[in-house]
Amino acid sequence: MSISEAESAVMQVLWSTHPLSAQEIVERVAAPNDWTDVTVRSLLNRLLKKGALSAVRDGRKYLYSPVLSREEYVDTESRGLLDRLFDGQLAPLVSHFSEREALSPEDVRALKALVEELPDG
Repeated sequence: MSISEAESAVMQVLWSTHPLSAQEIVERVAAPNDWTDVTVRSLLNRLLKKGALSAVRDGRKYLYSPVLSREEYVDTESRGLLDRLFDGQLAPLVSHFSEREALSPEDVRALKALVEELPDG
């Protein structure tokens, strides 16, 4: 499932708190993104059609909750990035950041610790 950058802003709100009404979502994402109420509601409808959200009627309004988990989204997006830019390989991604001095000493320590924790294989 492909989620646009704009749609991901709506999903971020719902991953942190749900269920929410459309108005509550509008209140949280419209102003920071300079979007109208109509834009946010359009994004909600797109996400519903994609199956990323569910909506349950609550009186005169609908309450929205994520169906797509943040973990699933991150996995899909990160795999897509690796596939598009680095032929599916993680080492060239890390090398890219290393060569551009984009890794802090904390990043390097964390990466070393992760490698140490990997099973031999």
